[in-house]
Amino acid sequence: MSTPYPFTALVGQDDLRLALLLNAVSPAVGGVLVRGEKGTAKSTAVRALSALVPEVEVVAGCRFSCAPGAPDPACPDGPHETGPGTSRAARMVELPVGASEDRLVGALDIERALAEGVKAFEPGLLADAHRGILYVDEVNLLHDHLVDLLLDAAAMGASYVEREGVSVRHAARFLLVGTMNPEEGELRPQLLDRFGLTVEVAASREPDQRVEVVKRRLAYDDDPEGFAGKWEQEESAVRARIVAARDLLPSVRLGDAALRQIAATCAAFEVDGMRADIVMARTATALAAWAGRTDVLAEDVRQAALLALPHRRRRNPFDAPGLDEDKLDDTLEEFGGQDDEPDPDGDGDGGGDGPGGGGGQPPQDAPEGDGPDAGGDQAADIPAQGEPSDSGEQKAPAGGGEQAAARASEPFRTKMLSVPGLGEGAAGRRSRARTEHGRTTGARRPRGALTKLHLAATVQAAAPHQRARGRSGPGLVVRRDDLRQATREGREGNLVLFVVDASGSMAARQRMSAVKGAVLSLLLDAYQRRDKVGLVTFRGSSADVALPPTSSVDAAAVRLESLPTGGRTPLSAGLLKAHDVLRVERLRDPARRPLVVVVTDGRATGGPEPVALAGRAARLLAAEGTASVVVDCESGPVRLGLAGQLAGELGATAVTLDELRADSIAGLVKEVRQMQGLQSNSRRVA
Repeated sequence: MSTPYPFTALVGQDDLRLALLLNAVSPAVGGVLVRGEKGTAKSTAVRALSALVPEVEVVAGCRFSCAPGAPDPACPDGPHETGPGTSRAARMVELPVGASEDRLVGALDIERALAEGVKAFEPGLLADAHRGILYVDEVNLLHDHLVDLLLDAAAMGASYVEREGVSVRHAARFLLVGTMNPEEGELRPQLLDRFGLTVEVAASREPDQRVEVVKRRLAYDDDPEGFAGKWEQEESAVRARIVAARDLLPSVRLGDAALRQIAATCAAFEVDGMRADIVMARTATALAAWAGRTDVLAEDVRQAALLALPHRRRRNPFDAPGLDEDKLDDTLEEFGGQDDEPDPDGDGDGGGDGPGGGGGQPPQDAPEGDGPDAGGDQAADIPAQGEPSDSGEQKAPAGGGEQAAARASEPFRTKMLSVPGLGEGAAGRRSRARTEHGRTTGARRPRGALTKLHLAATVQAAAPHQRARGRSGPGLVVRRDDLRQATREGREGNLVLFVVDASGSMAARQRMSAVKGAVLSLLLDAYQRRDKVGLVTFRGSSADVALPPTSSVDAAAVRLESLPTGGRTPLSAGLLKAHDVLRVERLRDPARRPLVVVVTDGRATGGPEPVALAGRAARLLAAEGTASVVVDCESGPVRLGLAGQLAGELGATAVTLDELRADSIAGLVKEVRQMQGLQSNSRRVA
């Protein structure tokens, strides 16, 4: 739409608005990651902010938006002379989920560079976003290497493109905003840490606020320009306030007392590294400037902690987001105090709104508002049902054997499970695959644009034709037909579909607690290896899809915690349900290869000929080439070996719960015996 929704017409969402405005005042804060459910005006708020960012002066004709007063000396379009430029609105550039690396950082024409010696560089989205806003919707669905490139450029303020010895550098300073729905998967902690601030948003549960949201959205849809005109006065006031805060920012003083509070807070919440301290310092300074003050107060430090620390405390996907505000207040009070050398020019109380009392909100005469679908409640305030503890340990069932069950359910480091063969799926860390990044394994003729040159293969292809091309002396004439694309091998992420037996035989003797611990460990392993996960359970007389395939492993952990048990064992129903799930997923994502993990003791009961039906269903999966692993949960002195028979029907590997542990004694003994057998065979051959 040509007329964006007014920023000051947003209803509620105070933290979201404040975080965006602080980054508009000081882009050095490091951007905002907005986490929330669908339909909470995340995208609307970001697009609305773009209309408030002041215009920028640029060198006329420069594709990299150099400032005329201080042009970049290394600009690919330069050198530029210092002088007057032209004004234009700050751009808001959107990075689509399916963007390639060349689209993000720019494309270097390697063919012309080799054949003509010309650096022909086509700028990417990072160049377009320089001195503006870069918006990444569904940032958690981007490939990890793209997120790495994006955050590296945001941190360094520059983008580097290097291909086969040809290098291009350009400035890339922008306000980075990412949005994501946690139900679709989390970002890695290392990537979360690179975002300056994070905000949890959720739709309001207050009927009056929801009514106001609907009214304003309908009014905007009917007449966007007329609706925006009603809020123009408030928009101008916020725009002017951003400019004033930017001018005041260099004068804001961050005293030793505030720095001690920042350091103590980060230490108290056991935040890794020093990035959190730096971000908190920059955020607190921006808060003071936004409030019209030249001194940073304790309330600025408190608000900065609430915005900068929650996402840095997540060590794994099962940790709940949020911050203990009572602990925060105690820490600030304990380490509060006066600066050793107070600034006589600071105005202490200052003017303007404090961050806790409406910072980031519209002027007093402006009605509260929100985007088309959002509300004011924060997701961090809504407790999750069946949530694991902070340590990732599952709660043991009541009754006898509680301590043993709790120990059994602790996550552990699992063995590496992978899909055999060579895939071409999404980048990950599980199975071998042809990827854009990884070790070079060969060369081929390029299909389309050349991206990764295999220099040796190119020279080898060009060498026999040098005499025919008139080259008799040193040097090499390279033509397009000689160019070879490097083929690379790395790792891909897979779809790990858990098929869990929740029957009465599995629930006996606290066995289900150990099973939940094993599956929880596999879920954590899937998160670390960038897999999608799904959960099928079977008990009684049927099988159910407890969780359709998703990138959110914490959602799978919650479903696993509340898993009901008891009844007969419809093993065939569970395998057939898994077959149906995989059939649908192949249509959605044909390149992602599945790995089925069947967790069962192998017993099949219920219905006519349950064992024969289970074998038939297993052979159906095997006939389609589905990679499978059977986790044998049978226990006791007398074992029937039914899970091993099922593994044979599936063409799968069978492992016991003990062997699943990468550091287990049983697994270690098995590996040693296998190595001894290989050594013995090699001696006989010799």
